[in-house]
Amino acid sequence: MHGDGPLAGEPCEGNGYLAAHAALMIESFRRWTGRELIPPAVPPDRRARELFEARFVVVSHDASPDPVLTYGNRAALALWETDWKTLAAMPSRLTAEALERRERERLLDRVSRRGYIDDYNGIRISATGRRFRIAGATVWNLVDAAGGHRGQAAMFSRWEYL
Repeated sequence: MHGDGPLAGEPCEGNGYLAAHAALMIESFRRWTGRELIPPAVPPDRRARELFEARFVVVSHDASPDPVLTYGNRAALALWETDWKTLAAMPSRLTAEALERRERERLLDRVSRRGYIDDYNGIRISATGRRFRIAGATVWNLVDAAGGHRGQAAMFSRWEYL
């Protein structure tokens, strides 16, 4: 299931900005990369909000056979030109055009084997059909405290519309 996925609603103060899922992304990012997604000086009770309101894009999908997006911060929602309800129900393969999906699958397989990559570049498509190129994305496996695979996430701050 999606845990903090679509049933939880858009991150907001009322749902703690999906703190459990944000913590999973933040901790998994640190575990794989040795870097911080959110500065450690940010108090734990504010990290989920900082992640949602960050200027960089963060998205995640679950571990199902046809992964469904489980999270997109405000920057991701704007970039994909969609709302939370639509994004959080979208198979993640639909974030890429059909011609780009084979490359996307190779990327996800590479991440699954290594734990993370930090050099992904590719073409994506918004909900309205607008194409954009992302550069220098970090993609990592989401692993819970028990070592269970919970999906994957991506973060990037460089993109250009095509």
